[in-house]
Amino acid sequence: MRHHVRVGTRILAVEDDERIRSAVKLALEDEGWTVDEAESGEQAIELFGKIAPDVVLIDIMLPGIDGFELCRSIRRTSDVPVIMVTARNDTHDIVAGLEAGADDYLTKPFAAKELSARIRALLRRIRPSSPSHARLVFGDLELIPEEGKVLRNGAEVHLTKTEFRLLCELAENPGKVFSREALLDKVWGYDYFGDGRLVDVHVRRLRTKVEHDPANPRHVVTVRGLGYRLQT
Repeated sequence: MRHHVRVGTRILAVEDDERIRSAVKLALEDEGWTVDEAESGEQAIELFGKIAPDVVLIDIMLPGIDGFELCRSIRRTSDVPVIMVTARNDTHDIVAGLEAGADDYLTKPFAAKELSARIRALLRRIRPSSPSHARLVFGDLELIPEEGKVLRNGAEVHLTKTEFRLLCELAENPGKVFSREALLDKVWGYDYFGDGRLVDVHVRRLRTKVEHDPANPRHVVTVRGLGYRLQT
């Protein structure tokens, strides 16, 4: 009996339009990645548990379970990077997708190289800029970069990879104000097609997990007109 050995990066593409799905599959396979396809949210949930993908690409408009619900479902059990795809540059859809737990989004039509660039950015591992910092403590928050852990009052807080990366960047320079552009570059790894909404929604998501009162944050604070900083 032959055993399948998994090699390289595996991407789950969830798209009900067969033509788009096939084009995405071809483009990503050209990058050397393995692509699994699902044409519905239900099929994606079934596949997700079997294949453990490295990145999930989700079209918002799916029959049955839509992209938002699928993303929320994945987020209940996994911090896998998720890219949402929307048919139009609709602010409501984009923000709703990010609030459902997506790490990034793309608007149709998109170029294959843009999709590949987004995926590559999400696949980058978090590397603390100061490895000497074994742990960082801010009031009731404790950040352990080397282990990818965050504790609040001693209990582990489960963050997505992007939320963790965002908190690490702020924590490496406590008190320093980071503009949205700087955070896009440092966390998402690109500065030429970034969108400040990515940062704003991720900050909101982060606050719901690390702040006692997200509406009146003690740690991740807004500096009006400038950006965000970690308050010590």
